[in-house]
Amino acid sequence: MIRLRPAREFRFPVIAECINPDVLEGKSAGEIGELKIWEGNRQKKLREIFRIDEVRDESTPESVAIAIHGDVSKVRRIGSFMKSGEIVINGDAGMHLGEEMKGGKITVHGNVGAWLGSMMTGGSIEVHGNASDYVGAPYRGSTKGMHGGRMTVYGNVGNEVGAWMKKGTIKVYGSAGQFVGFRMRDGTIYVQNDCEERAGACMTDGKIVAGGCLRSVLPSFTIDSVKPRVKIEENETVEGPFYLFLGDLAEGGKGKLYVFKDKNPHLTCYEKLL
Repeated sequence: MIRLRPAREFRFPVIAECINPDVLEGKSAGEIGELKIWEGNRQKKLREIFRIDEVRDESTPESVAIAIHGDVSKVRRIGSFMKSGEIVINGDAGMHLGEEMKGGKITVHGNVGAWLGSMMTGGSIEVHGNASDYVGAPYRGSTKGMHGGRMTVYGNVGNEVGAWMKKGTIKVYGSAGQFVGFRMRDGTIYVQNDCEERAGACMTDGKIVAGGCLRSVLPSFTIDSVKPRVKIEENETVEGPFYLFLGDLAEGGKGKLYVFKDKNPHLTCYEKLL
């Protein structure tokens, strides 16, 4: 296992795609230290900004290839394109964590910046804190959203979680911002607590489950029924009752938006349409 610790507080963003189990596999601590990274507009070696140790810890599972200790909130693209192995971050992490991830696992015991798991196709990410905007979403101008894998955030998330999502599962046990599942095409998004407006905007398929208060439902959705429970994953079901809305009809969509009835008394007006 490779253990990394910031050698100092970072003033500028650090681009470090090399912090990846696939890149570090088979390399010694000395070889890892020679890998190139960018700090601001200057190229440096990894050993110049991180303390690097190759350790054997019987209490740590062998699958943990990289353990990072400390604040790396300015370090971007950790775990980008990773295919296997595991990264554990004990502290806050920066933007683009797990970008286009294909396999393996990333665990963060802290908060994470924007574009967490952007465009990922496999593997799993678990965040024991908050995540910023665009969880699983593509960059501006791209339509390649999350195509597989699983993400779990135990805190809150920002806007546009799961935008352009095609496959996979995103679970948020806190609250979410606006545009949950924007242009979603398939997959599952579960938000245990509150969502802001415009959930499911322009979605054509997939499932969004809002377990808390949803301030309003878009007029391009139509109520279908009231369900006693909703299945999130094979081993996880949430008890209702839930209003089931279908849409986005403006896009000819057949997506499903489940909204917890007991937390949304302002939506009882829809019941007369059943």
